[in-house]
Amino acid sequence: MRRVLVANRGEIACRIIRTLRRMGIGAVAVHSDADAGAPHVRMADAAHRLGPAPAAESYLRADLLIAAARAHGADAVHPGYGFLSEDAGFAEAVEDAGLVFCGPTPAQIRVFGRKDSARDLARAAGVPLLPGSGVLAGADEALREAAAIGYPVMVKSTTGGGGIGMSVCTGPEQLADALARVARVGEASFGGGGAFLERHVPRARHVEVQILGDGRGRVVALGDRDCSLQRRHQKVLEEAPAPGLDDGLRARLHADAVRLGEQVSYRSAGTVEFLLDADTGEAFFLEVNTRLQVEHAVTEEVLGIDLVEEMIRIASGGRDLGAAAAAVPRGHAIEARVYAEDPARGHRPSSGLLTRVRFPEGVRVDGWVEDGTHVTPHYDPLLAKLVVHGDDRSDALARMAAALAATELHGLETNLGLLAAATASGPFAEGRPTTAALAGLAPEPATVEVLAPGLVTTLQDHPGRLGLWAVGVPPSGPMDDRSHRLANRLAGNPEGAVALEMTRIGPTLRFDRDARVCLAGARMAADLDGDPVPWWTPFAVARGSTLRLGAVEGPGARTYLAVAGGFVAPRYLGSASTFTLGGFGGHGGRALRTGDVLRLGPDPGTPAGAAAPPGAIPEIASEWEVEVHYGPHAAPDFFTEEYLDEFLAASWSVHHNSDRTGVRLLGPRPGWVRSDGGDAGLHPSNIHDCAYAVGAVDFTGDMPVVL
Repeated sequence: MRRVLVANRGEIACRIIRTLRRMGIGAVAVHSDADAGAPHVRMADAAHRLGPAPAAESYLRADLLIAAARAHGADAVHPGYGFLSEDAGFAEAVEDAGLVFCGPTPAQIRVFGRKDSARDLARAAGVPLLPGSGVLAGADEALREAAAIGYPVMVKSTTGGGGIGMSVCTGPEQLADALARVARVGEASFGGGGAFLERHVPRARHVEVQILGDGRGRVVALGDRDCSLQRRHQKVLEEAPAPGLDDGLRARLHADAVRLGEQVSYRSAGTVEFLLDADTGEAFFLEVNTRLQVEHAVTEEVLGIDLVEEMIRIASGGRDLGAAAAAVPRGHAIEARVYAEDPARGHRPSSGLLTRVRFPEGVRVDGWVEDGTHVTPHYDPLLAKLVVHGDDRSDALARMAAALAATELHGLETNLGLLAAATASGPFAEGRPTTAALAGLAPEPATVEVLAPGLVTTLQDHPGRLGLWAVGVPPSGPMDDRSHRLANRLAGNPEGAVALEMTRIGPTLRFDRDARVCLAGARMAADLDGDPVPWWTPFAVARGSTLRLGAVEGPGARTYLAVAGGFVAPRYLGSASTFTLGGFGGHGGRALRTGDVLRLGPDPGTPAGAAAPPGAIPEIASEWEVEVHYGPHAAPDFFTEEYLDEFLAASWSVHHNSDRTGVRLLGPRPGWVRSDGGDAGLHPSNIHDCAYAVGAVDFTGDMPVVL
């Protein structure tokens, strides 16, 4: 095997390419437009564009993938997981094209892909099954079968997967609706399929056995994993070996998995999943995943093997499973899936620019994100997997807790807090995980949700980003630093803490924790759950309350909101301040948008100040008298004497397009001495040797700008 096309993206594509390079095999990456700059594209020996961002127009196009393999001289295809990895038609198309498919045979994918035929195989192999039905002909049969099985029952689509196409019924009155719903999901997600019933186990565990087959009849079991901790039927924390199994049950599960694989002379890596009743200890066949699992890393860590390498060796015609089969389990491994989602809001997917990505040293990280990665809504929200290995389970738990605490991901919301809570206490931490273990775990978020962003709302700290004009970065920081600093002091923060700066029209914010806040600067319309709030005075905001800020009601343009503990934002070039023109700093390098979630630092516990004394409050007016001095380019070489008199005496208005880069002024049109800029250009304002000076009034064309 000389070259392998990796028919996937994200962390699994990176994982496969690393193994191929170590084996001395060339790697061909594929990508959509959204992934053109992704790490797996840079890592590969060659890369091929598939199409636009939607998966249906790129990663799910079997014809484009096979064409890419041919175009780059690949002789094999590795599907990874997800997308087309369990699509029998794709595996057939690969083999029909004369390429090697690094996975099971198309027939094996097809027979295990349908739950009804998989159950038939398990029954024939003597593997215990949950009490259930065959494929149902209609609602009447479903009612009879459910009565025989006993409620609660689970309605399952024969073609479902990944938690899709399942519905629990606690009584007969729910059955007809559940059947219709499962049928709709099966048709929409998998192109059809029937439905069947299984007994529902309220306190269940998911335990799976990793198998490896040579395609000629030999199948070995490579240990087991527990994957019970889930949200929406999607796994979150996995570990190997599965805790709390007695030796007899563990041996039976391994033997059942091997026997089932031998039924079809299984080829490549696969996973046999079992459902364990946590109350009775009974174990039943659940399904077979005919691909590499997301959680394969914990098996690799415990056994010291590379499952991707084993899949490639088998696909290349290798017969020897001895090295993998002889591996001796050592210690305990735990994997945490880091998702771009918000557990506090129903695990709502989160997308945007990652402004800071930091993973701990000494921990296996299978990931694909880095500083500057834009996470789109087009694909699965998995960002990375943290994998730790310890001498025993308690050691592994401690290592995972430390790894989660050391991980930083800024710019969008993740489930890091939920993962930390799950490993610290509760059923998973105690070694008795179930599929419902996360249901009662809801760590209180320290966040603020942006319900409406206002006109231009940004995060700013003091003194901001200074001293970088030489590399083209103008000063960042609060425009009205006195109001910004005073708001922080009154809230009990250091005066340089990160606060919100709001321009002309303020945002609507919902607080997810109790907070102490202070408003300062230009007075805006403001209320807390409909009640008026004070200015220049700290006040309390209860968890769940909504603070609404409207339009400025007097002089000034910018208002500041400080929260005890400050807003959390990574420092970039020495400051957390937002520089919107450069696209960095603050939250995502931009002004806030609806749906953004801002993180709060821990309340310092310092006493809040009382109301600001009148003498400390800066005077905010509509007019200023500004002192200016002649610079190097004035009268008589550039401007007429009459215009300079007019310039100094005029009342100027601030243009709406003004920011930290420059304050643009509207006023009398300049009187120029010359008609053009000579060698410097057509406009008379153009000169060769003008250096931009902070505080200068610079003429860009006919408009003066205070830099």
